Parts: sequence; C-alpha cells; structure tokens
Amino acid sequence: MTQEQIQKLFRYFPEFSIQEALKNGWELFKAQPLNTSIFSLLILSLQGLSTFYLEDFSLLISILISPPLTSGLFLIANRISRGVSVEFSDYFEGFSYWGVVIVTSLVSGILTFFGILALIIPGIYLAVAFAFGIPFVLFSGMDFWNSLELSRRLITRNWWKFFGFFIVLLLFNILGLLFFLIGIVVTIPVSYFAIYSVFEELTSEALAEPEPTHESES
Repeated sequence: MTQEQIQKLFRYFPEFSIQEALKNGWELFKAQPLNTSIFSLLILSLQGLSTFYLEDFSLLISILISPPLTSGLFLIANRISRGVSVEFSDYFEGFSYWGVVIVTSLVSGILTFFGILALIIPGIYLAVAFAFGIPFVLFSGMDFWNSLELSRRLITRNWWKFFGFFIVLLLFNILGLLFFLIGIVVTIPVSYFAIYSVFEELTSEALAEPEPTHESES
C-alpha cells in the first residue's frame, strides 16, 4: 500500500452493520456451500485428529497448518465477491502465503498472550484489534508488522463495535456447536466470510487499483 492509500483508509470513520456483515457472510457461503462445508470439516478434522492422536505435535500443527487453511477462507470470500470462478483447490491458496500468514498469526498470538498476562484487558484489546492482520497481509501486499499495525489502528477507531461483532460471532459458533457439532461446519466459514465482508467494506476504496495515468501526446 502507498501512503496515499493508507490515508484513504483512515479518511472515514469505520462504521459497519453487524447484521449486514452476517447477511453478507451467509450470501458468500451460499455461493459455494458444499465446497466450503467440506473444507471447514477438513480444518476441524485436522485439528481434532492432531489433538487426540498427535498430542505432542498438536501445537506445532496448529501454528504451521491452521493459518494458511483459514486464510483460504478469506481468499475464497474475495474470489466470490469479485465474481471469479472457484475450484476446490482454490481453498488451499493460503499456502501460497504460508510464511507471512504464519508469522502474522504467531506474532499476533504472542502479543495477545502477553496482553492477557498483563491484567487480561490489553489481551482482549489486541485480540480484537489484530483481527484484520491476515486480511491486510493477503490483500494489501504489506509485511506482517505493518499489516498488524494497520489492523490495530483501523479497528481501534471503532473498537467497541468490533468487540460486539466478535461476541456475536462467538455466540453464533456456540449455537453451531449445539446442533450436534454439524452446525459449526457452517458457522465457522460464515463467520470468516462476515469478517471479510466488513474488511472489504472498510478498505475497498483504499485497496482499489489506482487508475492508470496517460501523458498527453505532444
């Protein structure tokens, strides 16, 4: 991102509708319900199998595998939003960003952990404020630290609204768990798609490709 694009990012107050975000998340899910559900089941299965059968390596697997997989949901949401065709292999596109999404996830997790140790409230603040870290990495072309900082700055301007949004998503996924664990296969991707929807709404102008300029012929 250029400095001009960053200025555009903070030109307006980051207001959004939680209801519309959930609605948009659901609409994105409906565009690819089968592939998205299968992919979400794959993510959950890998996490579950590593926890039960690879206890000594479950944390390592979570660090190295989960971020690229969940990044795939953001990338799929972007494809659907742009009207680009989607194949099941596209869900694994997050592995193309393997290094940077792992570092972004790891750094945000470590900072949030230390924030929780520091009287809990700083950790809660950072957990919410870093929510756009990976989307910025994926769609802005910036490194992990600048992406986390942009996420923190943007979300902090309307932090309580974002906090409420993530509480709603948490309750939404708890509801999914109550449906014999099957509902979580739907609620997890809808939640990621809803987050992407808000990210796209708030950053579309700043991240838009600049119009080409042509010098007039003499």
